Amino acid sequence: MSNSSALVSKVWNFANVLRDDGVSYGDYLEQITFLLFLKMAEEYTEEPYNKQIRFPRLRDLEGQEIPDGEICNWENLRSKKGPELEAFYGQLLRTLAQEPGILGQIFVKSQNKIQDPAKLLKIVTMIDQEKWVQIGSDVKGDIYEGLLEKNAEDTKSGAGQYFTPRSLIRAMVECVQPKPEKTIMDPSCGTGGFFLAAYDYIVANHALNRPQKEFLKNKTFYGNEIVASTRRLCLMNMFLHNIGEIDGETFISPTDALISTPSERYDYVLANPPFGKKSSITVTNEDGEQSKEDLNYTRQDFWVTTSNKQLNFLQHIRSLLKINGEAAVVLPDNVLFEGGAGETVRKQLLRNTELHTILRLPTGIFYAHGVKANVLFFKNREAAPDPWTKEVWIYDYRTNIHHTLKKKPMRYEDLKDFITCYNPSNRHERQETWSEEQADGRWRKFTYEEIIARDKTNLDIFWLKDDSLTDLDNLPDPDELAEEIIENLEAGLASFREILGVVEK
Repeated sequence: MSNSSALVSKVWNFANVLRDDGVSYGDYLEQITFLLFLKMAEEYTEEPYNKQIRFPRLRDLEGQEIPDGEICNWENLRSKKGPELEAFYGQLLRTLAQEPGILGQIFVKSQNKIQDPAKLLKIVTMIDQEKWVQIGSDVKGDIYEGLLEKNAEDTKSGAGQYFTPRSLIRAMVECVQPKPEKTIMDPSCGTGGFFLAAYDYIVANHALNRPQKEFLKNKTFYGNEIVASTRRLCLMNMFLHNIGEIDGETFISPTDALISTPSERYDYVLANPPFGKKSSITVTNEDGEQSKEDLNYTRQDFWVTTSNKQLNFLQHIRSLLKINGEAAVVLPDNVLFEGGAGETVRKQLLRNTELHTILRLPTGIFYAHGVKANVLFFKNREAAPDPWTKEVWIYDYRTNIHHTLKKKPMRYEDLKDFITCYNPSNRHERQETWSEEQADGRWRKFTYEEIIARDKTNLDIFWLKDDSLTDLDNLPDPDELAEEIIENLEAGLASFREILGVVEK
């Protein structure tokens, strides 16, 4: 077995070879997912695991089993070469996509994107040379996470919208401190970043007994992801990190999380809902012309009906929580200041939950340009005559902070001061770093009375002086400025497109 660094290098180098051939990281990542799953499934049928994994025989285009058709497993795949390999691989993908459970979810809507049989054979050979089950889940996970991040950097594919910076995820989990034998939900789970960070935190901070390990592996994590290719990556990412069983049921639902009131409640919700303010559906008129229409979710458990996707996700996340359940969710600025439905949601959130912390995030940390976002931390509570929120603590990690994705990415260390101020061990014992004398402090609290008195219950609160407006010597580097300008222009264009869509209607 190769050492971990050599293995990572091998997987990366082949990704670059295929990229030169016009195969994107996303396509390569999907093929690696399919082939890794097949190889590891074979390994699990051998000693010492001896799992009884049933793989079907090849089916035809109508879904009927082909008489004397070969079994869709790794042994048969690696025995093929040239056009025979390409043909068998295509049939195998189509057949496995019809299977139930995790197997079917991994292969749903799968296609062979590597049309050169010689290149496909090289990937099969590369994977066949390793005993993947024996490799530590941290190594397998690091390889796959690296591919996911590289795929997110490929902005043309749009994959970045499903990738939350791992430094931010880790900081959020460090604040929430999830405990063993508790359930964790992400209604827009993307590639599973929050699940993996929570898993790592629980393993690192608790000496788990056997029932707790079993619960962590098979009963802790639940999510929704409507994009089939992203859901596949999430399932494989978690499986490579030793979450779930290769022949078990899927814990990631393909349904739209916002459609209906949840039937289950969870101890924690960790999420970064998709960016974009409007929920929409594509409709076709009698002439066959297609157009997008705003989608309003009418749910009795929602405080207000709106087409604003972010406000809907915030209401939905609150409905997912058990009483005393905790949430940490990334949301854009408009959720904090928008009037109408936004004001209603904020008032209800302050009244019905304990909204105790807001982290103001800098720009330049997401692959979607121009995003100004925050992390809201709140605890769900039972109905009561008085508002549950008594004070909101705000940490401003935006003003005078400059990050770029490539040259100056946000690291976990950059958020350690916030974690210290948050005081996860006892958040009821906090100390402001801001005062009248210490006007540059980033950590400040506001009472419920102060917030409710603000116009539209505006939670977009800032107090630090922006040095770039007054001190030319403190301007960021030219490349950082250029990236900020690009982000602002793209955000402006997105707003204009939204306005144009309304005008056209």
